Parts: sequence; structure tokens; C-alpha cells
Amino acid sequence: MNTLRVNLKGRAYDILVGANLLCRSGDLIRRLELGRRIGLVTHPALAETYGYASAVVSSLREAGHDVSVVTIPPGEESKSLDQAAHLCRELVRAGLDRGSAILSLGGGVIGDLAGFVAATLFRGIAFVNLPTTLLAQVDSSVGGKTGVNLPEGKNLVGTFHQPRLVVADVLTLRTLPVREFRSGLAEVVKHAMIADQELFRILEEDADRILERDPPTLQAIIGRNCAIKARVVEADEREAGMRAVLNFGHTVGHAVEAAAGYGTITHGEAVAYGMLVATALSVRRGLCPPADASRLERLLRRFDLVPTACVSPELVEKYIVRDKKMRDGVLQFVLTPGVGSVTLAPISGWMDLREVLHDLQV
Repeated sequence: MNTLRVNLKGRAYDILVGANLLCRSGDLIRRLELGRRIGLVTHPALAETYGYASAVVSSLREAGHDVSVVTIPPGEESKSLDQAAHLCRELVRAGLDRGSAILSLGGGVIGDLAGFVAATLFRGIAFVNLPTTLLAQVDSSVGGKTGVNLPEGKNLVGTFHQPRLVVADVLTLRTLPVREFRSGLAEVVKHAMIADQELFRILEEDADRILERDPPTLQAIIGRNCAIKARVVEADEREAGMRAVLNFGHTVGHAVEAAAGYGTITHGEAVAYGMLVATALSVRRGLCPPADASRLERLLRRFDLVPTACVSPELVEKYIVRDKKMRDGVLQFVLTPGVGSVTLAPISGWMDLREVLHDLQV
């Protein structure tokens, strides 16, 4: 098991990465001294088909906790204010109070929604994240970002609420649908692009083992990704500055998701396209060597992450304008000087971005 520490003043926590960790949930959270009542938020397949929820519940009950399970439908449609209100009501009816805790078992949607409820219910209660998708294990479960979507855009309502613990069991990745597993690889590639040339090389060389979901390979890669995310969060917990580098590919990616309609294009496919746009823009501005842009495209294609759905550049631009990072008509865009590094660049004139969107439209 890999153990990584996120060192935040007064809110430090561990990330545990390994195999067969869900059945040890009770022991792993024992030292947190959580309240007796726990609300486990998951979705039906994890509770009924794969048995992950029952493993967690059994372990928690053996550790002396009173556990109530609430299921939420999978998919981005569940990241809504309506579902947040529904979840709050269900947890209150289950008897949770200010001393209770919420555990999230699932992917990024469940984690973001449950984390948002934990941040706001009773003005904030303890939260533990048990991510079961690659996307959540390498990215959304770490850092404390929580939130829900609006029809006008993704993650427009939310807050920061750090988990008390993150437990990533790599064996849950065996049951992910192929497309969903590949979607998570986009965030893995993103972390390599922004901070780790060696990780990028490993991804290129070990692509076959990664796609075969070899547990030791995944454990090593997930641990390396979490370490990158942890360092950035420690330096800028609330995205006042450098944490914005984690948005590489996301400005355009979120716009594509919204423009296509949530669920049409996976988050990873949208971010992959966003990374291609950001890298092409970086090449156009003389920041990035064309060879590095080609390496990125080859790797994304190896992981089958280049989307094929059609979204007009004009519609993508419409959603980019709504991006929450926009300030007075200026957007802080994340560009790359090459594999392993990023830089922030303000965009106020849209011509070069518009031309890239037309060149690379999906």
C-alpha cells in the first residue's frame, strides 16, 4: 500500500493506494475518530452488482459504526442542486448529525456531490472519499473541490471541503467499462504533461500494461499522480494561483462537455481534446515544440481518447465565455512549453483560440 500525505495546515490527510483496501475500511478510518453514525453515498451498481458497498458496510459495522446507505443514480445529471437537496434530506432522515461523517463510494460525480453535501450539511461534517474510478483516484478525490453543475455550465456551484482520508483500491478498476477506464487516463496524461516528464515516458512505454489494468502498474501510476496533485494543492489549496495549472485541458474540455450535452462525451475525452487545443495554441504562440505536441497526440490516440462527436467551435466558445475563471473578459488559459511543464497565459483576444478550435473541431 502506498501512503501519501497532503500537508495542509490543520487539515492534513492521507491518501492510501493499494489492493483490497475497501474490505479494510473500518480499520483504515478508525484512527480518524469519526462519529458513530456514517452515511455511505454510492450508486446502485456498486451497492447491488459488484458488492463494493457491502464490503465497506461490513467493515464499518465491525468497527462499531451505524451505517446508512444512500444510492444516487450514476452520471453527470446527478451532480445537481436537486440531487444535493435530496441527499441532504435522506441523510437527515437517517439520523446523521453534526458529529457524523459522510463516505463517498464511487467516481467523481458521487465524490463531488457527497463532498458538497458534507461541506454544507450542518455547516460542514467529516468526509471520507473512497474513489472507485481511475478518474476519481488520480484527480477529483484529492484536493477538496466539491460542487454541482448548472444547465449553464459545469461545477458552477461548489466549495472547498478537504476529506479526512482518501482510500483508492486499485482492484475496483477491474470492473470499470473500457470507455470509463480510458477516460481516467486523460487526467493521468494531464499530470504528466504539467509536471512529470518521466511519468509521460512511463505512460508511453507501459501503455499495454496500463490498458490491461495490471494492479502493480496502476498502483505505481496512481500513487505518482496523487503525489503531483498533493504538491499542487499544498501550495495553493483554494486555487488562488498555481493550482490553476491543474486546469490544463479543462477550460475547453468543460465547454465541450456542456456544449455536447453531459454524457455524450466523457470527461476524459473532453479533457483530451482540451489538451490538444491548449498544446496547439502553445505551438502557435511559439511556446511548445511541435514534436511535443505530436507526442501528446500519439499518446492520447493510443489510449483512444480523441473524441469523434461533433460540436461546433462557436458553441464551444459560447460555453468558454461562461467559465468561472473568466475575469472582466480575460481568461487565464493554461498553456504548455512542452512535456512536463505548464504556464498561465491571459487570453482576451479570441482570434488564435478560435482558429485552433476550427482546425481541431470534433
